[in-house]
Amino acid sequence: MKALKTLNDGKPYEKQTKPFSFILSCHVRKLGHPVGADPERFHLIAPYETDPRKWETMQWIDQYSKDGKRYRISTSALHGSRTMARVKSYGDVLREYEYHPEMKCADASGAPSKKGTIGLLGRRHVAIDGFAFIGKESNKLEAVEEGNIPSESDAYTIFSDLQRDEWTTKWLPILKAMPMGELIERSGLSRRALYMIRAGRRPQLENVANLKSIAREQGK
Repeated sequence: MKALKTLNDGKPYEKQTKPFSFILSCHVRKLGHPVGADPERFHLIAPYETDPRKWETMQWIDQYSKDGKRYRISTSALHGSRTMARVKSYGDVLREYEYHPEMKCADASGAPSKKGTIGLLGRRHVAIDGFAFIGKESNKLEAVEEGNIPSESDAYTIFSDLQRDEWTTKWLPILKAMPMGELIERSGLSRRALYMIRAGRRPQLENVANLKSIAREQGK
């Protein structure tokens, strides 16, 4: 609603764009952002208009700008300018769909499908590597994929459980099973420090990566 404030100013309530009203939203083509715009925080919206012939003459608002900055759009320009964004047409979307990699599917050899993959696709096999507990805000992940939220980290909160995190369930059991002499030699840490780590004490941050690397090699 903040982004639409400048459009609503001076209009009677029935003419304003309100919650539960319809709006238009478009997606910028690659290299189509206006000059100076941040591609990670840029998305154009406009009041609902049923006549597509008017869309390129309308003023569209960047929903991330604090002052409701406006732009025109084009589906035929080669790139964006200071006042205009090159957005995707329906034809652009259809062409992208033809070569869109389907990440949930595998090719005939079982490898992830890519843009050039042809033939019958099958479902990829999934192996669970670990667990992460996240909040219900994860229902915003579709908005991340659409570009409305620039980062997945803005869409959900991760709740750490030290009893079931990756260090405790994956790496520490491998380190415990290794001979102490070998672990001392490979890690460069003292016997006392390693005894405390294997007993459950969290290693210092500068040692975590080294110990994970050792456990990863040992687990192969």
